[in-house]
Amino acid sequence: MKIFVTLILSAMLMIACSSDNKDSKVAETKATENVELSGAGATFPYPLYSKLFNAYYKLNGTKVNYQAIGSGGGIKQIINGTVDFGGTDAFMNEKDMSKIPGGIAHIPTCLGAVVITYNLEGSPVLKFTGEIVADIFLGKIKKWNDPKIKALNPEHNLPNQSISVVHRSDGSGTTFIFSDYMSKISAEWKEKVGT
Repeated sequence: MKIFVTLILSAMLMIACSSDNKDSKVAETKATENVELSGAGATFPYPLYSKLFNAYYKLNGTKVNYQAIGSGGGIKQIINGTVDFGGTDAFMNEKDMSKIPGGIAHIPTCLGAVVITYNLEGSPVLKFTGEIVADIFLGKIKKWNDPKIKALNPEHNLPNQSISVVHRSDGSGTTFIFSDYMSKISAEWKEKVGT
């Protein structure tokens, strides 16, 4: 609700700014000097937000304080009403959205990607399919020289070495993006792990 009030206030100030009346410009400056918005959420967009909010402050004096605490934290803060806006890499579900009086609008602000990384001696550039990635994370493919990986990468002499899977365990937007993709390409993942 605070964000909508701020937007309405900003619109009113823009109208006043278009006037030739010097007093309205003074009133606009004083009004925006006291406006401060708070947000929390995803860490991924923080560098972009930091630059955008700094430029916005220089343009009109409105301060925006964003705490990069993770998507889950942003959702929690917006539900608790402790911030004006939340940042998340995943759309909120209907259950969480119903907890917010007055509702909420999802507004895309930036786009990023999630990639799988690996560390093998010699740094070979390997090819993977979604099925192979799902099988690795489901624990079905346990060695780098598994026949499925070898078939896709015949030019490499892959080691008979165990794959050590590392992943986040907290509620993050990155986890959502990865698990949502896995659920779309692997029926087994969708059934056993889900999004």
